[in-house]
Amino acid sequence: MKSFELIKPYFIERRPDLIWGIAALLVVDAFQLFIPRIIKWAVDDISAMNITPAGLLTYALYILGAALMIGCFRYLWRVLIFGASRRIEEGIREKMFRHVQLMPATYFETFTAGDIMAHATNDLKNIRMASGMGLVALTDTIVLGFASIFFMGYINVNLTLMALIPMPFIAFFTKIFSKKLFAEYMTVQAGFSDLMELVRERFSGIKIIKAFNRENFESDSFCRGSESYVSKNMSLVKYTGLIFPMMIFLTNISLAIVIFIGGRQVITMTISPGDFVAFISYLGLLTWPMMAIGWVTNMIQRGMASVQRIEKILAHEPEIRNSDNALVPKKIFGEIRVDELSFNYKNKERQIPVLERISFFLNPGETLGIAGPPGSGKTTLVSLLPRIFDAATGGITIDGMGIKEIDLELLRRAISFMPQEPFLFSGTIRDNLIYGDPGAGEERLIKSIEMARLTETIASFPDGLETVIGEKGVYLSGGQKQRLALARTFLKDSPIVILDDPVSQVDMETAMAISETIRSLKGHKTIIIVSHRFSVFKHAEKIIVLKDGIISESGRHDELVESGGYYADAYEMQVTEERIG
Repeated sequence: MKSFELIKPYFIERRPDLIWGIAALLVVDAFQLFIPRIIKWAVDDISAMNITPAGLLTYALYILGAALMIGCFRYLWRVLIFGASRRIEEGIREKMFRHVQLMPATYFETFTAGDIMAHATNDLKNIRMASGMGLVALTDTIVLGFASIFFMGYINVNLTLMALIPMPFIAFFTKIFSKKLFAEYMTVQAGFSDLMELVRERFSGIKIIKAFNRENFESDSFCRGSESYVSKNMSLVKYTGLIFPMMIFLTNISLAIVIFIGGRQVITMTISPGDFVAFISYLGLLTWPMMAIGWVTNMIQRGMASVQRIEKILAHEPEIRNSDNALVPKKIFGEIRVDELSFNYKNKERQIPVLERISFFLNPGETLGIAGPPGSGKTTLVSLLPRIFDAATGGITIDGMGIKEIDLELLRRAISFMPQEPFLFSGTIRDNLIYGDPGAGEERLIKSIEMARLTETIASFPDGLETVIGEKGVYLSGGQKQRLALARTFLKDSPIVILDDPVSQVDMETAMAISETIRSLKGHKTIIIVSHRFSVFKHAEKIIVLKDGIISESGRHDELVESGGYYADAYEMQVTEERIG
């Protein structure tokens, strides 16, 4: 079975636990099968009036001992088998998490965060149930079912054949329901993904919802999504709701047959009262395997649907990966060459051109400024250097080596990258600062804080560096978030520094101070700055202006101011605004 290939390695890894767990389960089944024999002996002795109170006590102790063994070994198999299923779930979850982290940014345009979260919760739970309780139910169905039928046949073959008349109907209905259940489970689990994404997006955008007074609208939207999910579940319930009542009905048909025919055989002395009672006990034991057929079908179909959904995610191979013979240079100096670089974003229908034939060169220690109107491709360009995206045509080299040939981990370690939208984790200030370099010492930590002009801000918090900033830094202002992300970038000691709009959310005085900090790195690090505040470009060796994905202007700050183009006009406007402010 193809779907088993995903969980096969984890089954093999947990094989000892599963083997011992099944062995314990078989012991439980053996004792369960032994109890009706004890009942037979007791009833026959009672019927014959050939037993003493001591004999009855003996039979009672036998049953008590069997019950004690059943309890002990049932505890054992639950720990072993359910524990193994939890480990299997853990292994698949970790594999899925690692795989998703390797995916490029474009991958998350196909799979939403809510969809991935649904896979990591609901789908993995279904796989755990199928590999745990499903295995137990399947074992009981085979072992307890066939053993019960054997002992029933041992008592009376004809009565057994009559009692098993409903069995073909169970097999027939199971086959019919299997295909229906699989399709319905796929629909339900896809609906759960949609609902998860709807909830995640609304909670992420709660400030916007409140600002625009859209609480009632979003509540109605959620209700519609929830109703859709419930509707899909109700469609599933039409099938799952039939399984267990049908199994109980067919089981009771067997019981009715046994009472009618077996009771007459007791009257005619064909079988003894003890055999009759034991037969009914074995039929009772057979009831669980008969019901388990429906339960196993239910869980296996749900588990297979979940496996296929997870396999769909794992089938996406990482587009950005190491080459077979990745280069691992001892040191990266920071020489950057971009040659005829073009890049297109892909959507479902077409490719959208973003950059076209971009070229520039930086010596180690030089600074490049990138300016341009919104949507001109600035952020995309700097995202290509650490291979967050990969360009389709043209090339980027660092120290003469193509970035696709350099070991990916080494490449990203050589670049300190501050994205346009700084993301902070819900930990402490210290946790966020040292994220890129967990081994950084206190001296370097303090220096990076000073470089980002964050010293006074941190000192104002009672807990200082241990201040918890909340999800996405909710307790910080926009400027504080940006400076914290900037300090994190400075702390990572890399030869190449990329800053995407590093001073957009700070006041003019702080922006000038940060600009001086960046200037102090000249000659020590290769720096690429994207900014709408052109004052940070004054000391850059090179500036390029992007417009509609191409380089429309290039030169030094003074040259571009005198050229009379977009850069000069935008800079003049900024100077005027500063004077007025």
